[in-house]
Amino acid sequence: MTTALAARVLLVEDEPDIARLIRVNLVHDGHLVEQVADGMDALARAEVGGFDLVVLDVMLPRLDGFAFCERLRAVDPDTPILFLSALGSAADRVRGLQAGGDDYLAKPFDLAELRARVAALLRRRERAASPIYGRGVLRLDDVRIDLKSGEVARDGAVHRLTGKEFEILRYLAERRGQVVKRGELLDRVWGPAAEPTERTVDNFILRLRRVLERDPARPKWLHTHRGLGYRLAVTAEPRSDA
Repeated sequence: MTTALAARVLLVEDEPDIARLIRVNLVHDGHLVEQVADGMDALARAEVGGFDLVVLDVMLPRLDGFAFCERLRAVDPDTPILFLSALGSAADRVRGLQAGGDDYLAKPFDLAELRARVAALLRRRERAASPIYGRGVLRLDDVRIDLKSGEVARDGAVHRLTGKEFEILRYLAERRGQVVKRGELLDRVWGPAAEPTERTVDNFILRLRRVLERDPARPKWLHTHRGLGYRLAVTAEPRSDA
C-alpha cells in the first residue's frame, strides 16, 4: 500500500521489535521515519519541528506519551499525533484524545489498519494545508477568521486554532445556516476509525465559543440544537443555549 503522501514521521516507541516492524512498514509506504525510544528525547526532537506525523507510544522512559502530547501541543497545535498503546481502555483513549491526540490505536494492532490510519491522518493534514480547502475569510462581527491559516483576529490580538478546532469550524462554515449532527462532525473531523465520543465534540465547541463569542454563555454565532448538533448562524441570533 504505497502512498503518494510521503511524509516525515517521528516514531516514539521503546519496544525494539515493535518499533522495527512499524518502521519497516512506514518506510515501505514511502515515508522517512525517525525513531526515538525515550519520551524526553522525543519531545526535544518534536519541538524542533519538521515532522508531518508523530506515532506515539504511551508507556515510555522519562516522559509518558500523554505528558509528551500535552507539552508538544503547547508549542505545536497542528502536527497530527497517532497514539499506539497497550493501554486500550475507553478511558485511556479518551485521555489520549483530550491530551491533544488525533487518533488512538490499541496494541496488538493490525499493520494494515495502522498504515490506513497513518494515510488518513496525512490526507487530512494535506487538505488543511491546501489552498483549495478553506479558501477565504469568515467574519463574525469584529472577529476575522482566516479559513486557510486557522488564525482568528479580534481586538488586535491573534489566536491560532488547534487542528481539530480549525477543522470543526471550517466544516460548520462550509454548511453555514445548517444544523450539523455531532456524529457527522465526528466522522468528518476525526474519521470513521477514531473513537472519540459526542461529548468530545461538545468540549471542542465550548473551546471554539471562548475564541469566537463575546459572551460564550449567550452565543450569537455558534448555536446548539439540543439532541441534534450545532449550527453556525448566517446572521447574529443572540441565544442562551450553551
